[in-house]
Amino acid sequence: MRTACFVDGYNLFYGLLAGTPYKCSLLAHIIRVEHPDSTLSDVNFFTSGVKPSLASRGIASKEAQDTYLRALIARGVNVFYGRHQLESGKAPRFVDKNTPASRDDQVEIWKLEEKETDVHIAISMYRLAARESSLRPEERTQQIVLVSADTDMTPAMRALREDFPDLHLGVILPHREGIQRTAPGSLKQHANWMRHAVTEVELAAHQFPPRIPTRKKPADKPAYW
Repeated sequence: MRTACFVDGYNLFYGLLAGTPYKCSLLAHIIRVEHPDSTLSDVNFFTSGVKPSLASRGIASKEAQDTYLRALIARGVNVFYGRHQLESGKAPRFVDKNTPASRDDQVEIWKLEEKETDVHIAISMYRLAARESSLRPEERTQQIVLVSADTDMTPAMRALREDFPDLHLGVILPHREGIQRTAPGSLKQHANWMRHAVTEVELAAHQFPPRIPTRKKPADKPAYW
């Protein structure tokens, strides 16, 4: 089953990889576990560049992200960039968990948002299905797998299910094992299958090597991840 994966990079990082030594390539493994005749034909990775002034480790955070993306590109992954938008605004003051948020008690904040990624993923998945709909069945992508837990992707999944009923749809939630999270039912409703967590064993077994050759200088695994 010819399979294309669409990965929400920040969802993957903060849901599964942040705080671990793992920066991995395991999608081919997971889709085969879920559907043994799956073959990975295309990986599309959507992200936005780190802002060093707001990152936990400043320029080191950006350098680590750049190295990872260069490694992905060298391995044939299609990387697409959105952008971050920083705006001032107001939000309810946090007092404690027992005190409800109130519009009458707000503080000035900086609000950082990732822009364009969700829409870009949704359009890219739909355009792939539409573009290949005129091909013979054996020439088409037969399965699309979304790597995200973001329920904003539900309308795209619903549209794919309604307009291309022969297309197999899967969802990989970028969640670590042992951390209890509620599965997004709206995504599951439109998928043929959903992987709820990725195990430590799987992460450890599907790592990039410490050095990956690229067209320019090699991508060396940084000390900071």
